[in-house]
Amino acid sequence: MNPVAAVGRISIGLLAEIGAMSIFAMRGAFAWVSGPFYTREFLTAAIRIGFNSLPVVGLTAIFTGAALALNIYDGSARFNAESFLPQILSVSIVRELGPGFAALMVAGRSSSGMAAELGAMRVSDQIDAMSTLAVDPFKYLISPRILATTLMLPFIVLVADVIGILGGWFVAVFALGFEGATYIRNIDQFLTADDVTSGLIKAGVFGFLISVMGCYYGYKSRGGAQGVGGATRSAVVASAVAILASNYIMTSLFVGI
Repeated sequence: MNPVAAVGRISIGLLAEIGAMSIFAMRGAFAWVSGPFYTREFLTAAIRIGFNSLPVVGLTAIFTGAALALNIYDGSARFNAESFLPQILSVSIVRELGPGFAALMVAGRSSSGMAAELGAMRVSDQIDAMSTLAVDPFKYLISPRILATTLMLPFIVLVADVIGILGGWFVAVFALGFEGATYIRNIDQFLTADDVTSGLIKAGVFGFLISVMGCYYGYKSRGGAQGVGGATRSAVVASAVAILASNYIMTSLFVGI
């Protein structure tokens, strides 16, 4: 009934969870250094996380770009600044919306999949059996997934950027009366390498966080099917929160505030 004690317990529990998650992340990220490196598991995870996520990410990107073009045009028309639509849209997608929406889609698809797969292996004692057979679960299960997601998400985001800008181009040209070549030329003259690089750096960090959350909650799951369901739910929620929080931190660093 003591509110101060309750806040203290929650704070200590939160710090303990963050500490355990950080240790898990570092162990999983660098477990492959001492070998062996399971190339097949890495490539399988890269295909499942990268290539198989492209359809849903592409659909999200093209509709995001189209809707963003309409909103930017409507807002800028109030100040007679409609001509700046290509510049604003391209920077918004490359620096924020492309990495953010792609990461959230991958989190919903892949982080939940990792948590469900590892959780099912945990509750069925497959992970314990693996340890008994002298196979390190971190090297075989965790590390390939973390590396694959961290490396593949920048490529997914790069594709999402192109598709999102293309979606805005279609709306601008066929609905708003823009000239296609001029639209592309304005983007080419305004968009810088730093804009693209900052978005790709964010994507790498998001990929790392997504894989850590999915693997952590799946690996720690207990309690049968109900525990696996709870781990999947926790992985998706934690991934989304981590993406949004880290996005703000990295954006403040990139803009120098």
